Amino acid sequence: MTVTTDTVLWEPPADIRETSRIGRYLSWLEAERGLVFADYAALWEWSVTDLTGFWQSIWDYFEVVAHDPPEAVLGDTTMPGARWFPGATLNYAENLLRMPGRADDETVVHAYSQSREPVRLTARQLRDQVRRVRAGLKARGVGKGDRVAAYAPNIPETYVLMLATASLGAIFSSCAPEFGARSVIDRWSQIEPRVLVATDGYRYGDKAISREAEISEIAEAIPSIEHVITIGYLHADGGDWDQLDGDDEMAFEPVPFDHPLYVLYSSGTTGLPKPIVHGHGGILLEHLKTLALHHDLGPDDRFFWFTTTGWMMWNFLVSGPLVGSSIVLFDGNPGWPDLTALWDLVDTAGITYFGTSAPFLMACRKAGLTPRKRLKGVGSTGAPLPAEGFAWVYEAVGSDLQLLSLSGGTDVCTGFVGGAPLLPVRAGVIAGRILGARVEAYDASGKPVIGELGELVITAPMPSMPVGFWGDTDGSRYREAYFDVFPGVWRHGDWITIAEDGSCVITGRSDATLNRGGVRLGTAEFYSVVESLPEVVDSLVVHLDKPDDPNGELLLFVVLTEGTELDDALRGRIARELRAALSPRHVPDAAYQVRALPHTLSGKKLEVPVKRILTGTPVESAAAKGALANPESLTAFADLAAKRE
Repeated sequence: MTVTTDTVLWEPPADIRETSRIGRYLSWLEAERGLVFADYAALWEWSVTDLTGFWQSIWDYFEVVAHDPPEAVLGDTTMPGARWFPGATLNYAENLLRMPGRADDETVVHAYSQSREPVRLTARQLRDQVRRVRAGLKARGVGKGDRVAAYAPNIPETYVLMLATASLGAIFSSCAPEFGARSVIDRWSQIEPRVLVATDGYRYGDKAISREAEISEIAEAIPSIEHVITIGYLHADGGDWDQLDGDDEMAFEPVPFDHPLYVLYSSGTTGLPKPIVHGHGGILLEHLKTLALHHDLGPDDRFFWFTTTGWMMWNFLVSGPLVGSSIVLFDGNPGWPDLTALWDLVDTAGITYFGTSAPFLMACRKAGLTPRKRLKGVGSTGAPLPAEGFAWVYEAVGSDLQLLSLSGGTDVCTGFVGGAPLLPVRAGVIAGRILGARVEAYDASGKPVIGELGELVITAPMPSMPVGFWGDTDGSRYREAYFDVFPGVWRHGDWITIAEDGSCVITGRSDATLNRGGVRLGTAEFYSVVESLPEVVDSLVVHLDKPDDPNGELLLFVVLTEGTELDDALRGRIARELRAALSPRHVPDAAYQVRALPHTLSGKKLEVPVKRILTGTPVESAAAKGALANPESLTAFADLAAKRE
């Protein structure tokens, strides 16, 4: 199939307002509020202009359980500093463990792993395990405001621990066990956890990986840790997780709307990772809205997203029971024994909604897979999904599903642009802006533009914007991170083009901008073209300024399939493909073959450290090695920089 960004791949069925959760929400708005919206665009416009009306409707429609009612919805819209639902007290865990539409004996957690046999928890079992672990934490002195850290994978114990921690008003933080000790210490030394829960190790495909040495190193380096509890995961007969057990009655600590729920972290590639604090109420409302109204999830769904506990998509996934969905957890190598592993899980686990990353979908396309599954939806995030990736999903996976390309961030623990059941799916295009997210494109002077490339900004507050950064008492780090370029406006750091109909295309990070003769080029389209070549496994492009040349210098780096060399013929093919698919400006001045490219621990490419190294910054200053999945990859760029001097 030949596709362009005008190719419509899916359209909402005629009865979508009767069959979707967003349609039922629209009916409720009409019946309860007297509000009628002709289409999604009108609904979105109301959601970002009448913030009080919209967010109160989310609170009421989903029947949020609160101990004290709010005095208002939003008293001040100033950013940063907007305060949502002042006076309200509630608890995220209490709202989640209601699990609307789920009977006590229904399975709500389906957990699959390459380290042990599958585990399933019913609604009753999940509540009981949370109750018991809550009592165990409480017996160890954990209370409101204390921090509990999990060095553990995407398994039921991690989920139970998070909910138990939240029920106490304590604060949760997780790092995936593939993180090295230095990366973990950089994160948790900032928040000073009282309790550490860790797995003894894990299996990644057929490889056993112990984490006992790392646990000892972390515990020694962070003096605030009073208790270390080990989950026997690599060795089922080990660990003392069972001792984190008690028999108190279940209870939920009422906390203010903005009380910290958990701490997530930026990638930390150029310094200490930013400890981003998210609140109970903001996460609760945001995830209720997005999971139900955009992903159309409910009690009939089994919701899966491939993620680790070091990525915000884990926090998003495990909110599924808020809207009545059961969740499917998976821990292991998604490419073992081959790329069909996760697609096979669709049948094994009965998944109805399959979430993953854009690079995974593109890898499946490149491998020629045709999994053909009966799915309600496929979610894609982590990087822009090119048009051919959209086409592959509809050709090879299913023609009736809704593909939702989502973009957002750890900073808001959600997506702010994505799809909705009321919107068509067009190849290579994000269908629209998420309800309640006033996303705009700004030109260099700070004016909104339509149909032109601009900085992605958010011009009205969202409840899930961070409560703040941990330890940032005067808010200076928070302001510098998001509000230093356009005062009072959140600048996210992406390039975006928003069309008249509200659909949008993200073309890469604005801090990795390629500027050729004053024309700004995004990186995403480069990668789409270059990585479509069968010989190319991975690619990275950077632009270097040259004082005597307004076009600067465009350098391309490629990782090739085993046994392939970057010769003149392949260089020529890459240049021809870029010129034909994009423009002559996109043709690199030089291309180099490397063994590996730097990626964050969550798999994102890192253009900025490479650019810094090539312009003379020492490797140790260009990137925090603990934040990289493969820090050794930087050596090749240092060697190249030395040769270019």
